This record gives sequence, C-alpha cells and structure tokens, in this order.
Amino acid sequence: MGLNFGNLMKQVQNVQKRAAQAQQELSNLEVVGESANGGVRVTLDGQGKFKSIKLSPEVINPDNPSAVDADSVEMLEDVISTAMKEATNNAEEVMKNKMKAVTGGVKIPGLNI
Repeated sequence: MGLNFGNLMKQVQNVQKRAAQAQQELSNLEVVGESANGGVRVTLDGQGKFKSIKLSPEVINPDNPSAVDADSVEMLEDVISTAMKEATNNAEEVMKNKMKAVTGGVKIPGLNI
C-alpha cells in the first residue's frame, strides 16, 4: 500500500485554495472596538489591519465638547489613521523579513511572506 502522491498534491492544493479564500474573506470583514465611553471607535479588517478611527468631540475636549469643530476631529482622525497604517505596513515588512530569514527565503504556503 503506497502513498498516492497525486491525491496528496490535490489535497494540498485544495487546502491552499481554501486558505486563500479565507484570507480574502477576512480582509473584507470589519471588526470594531470602542472605548468604554464610546468616544473612540477603531475599525480593523479580519486580519487585524487598521482601517479607520472615529473620535467624538468629548474625547478631544471633555470639558467643552461643543468647542471642537468637525474639521478638527476629521483632521485628527486622518493624522492618527495615517500613522496607524504606516505602523502596520512597517510591522508587516519587519515580519516578512524575519520570516524570510527563518525560512531561508523558501516560500511556505500560509505564511504569506
């Protein structure tokens, strides 16, 4: 009774396809977290990548939220979003480089390096 290499390869290819499909589904998913008072709302995709942040005027100026104009809130959200996306990209690059060093540059399915 020998090992059927053809069937094994088909199974590996099916797993790879399902993993790629799951990754795509996760990238389209939105996961939200909010602060206890609801003043900060952060949205990530299902892979944990930062998508957006929403701030309430009460978080920016708790003593006088009406003094905070919408443009200031939007500008602060944009600045934070830009920094978060850059940090995420930098972390991904560090991870890829580390994994390439560990694997010797060999591509391993599911590691996305």
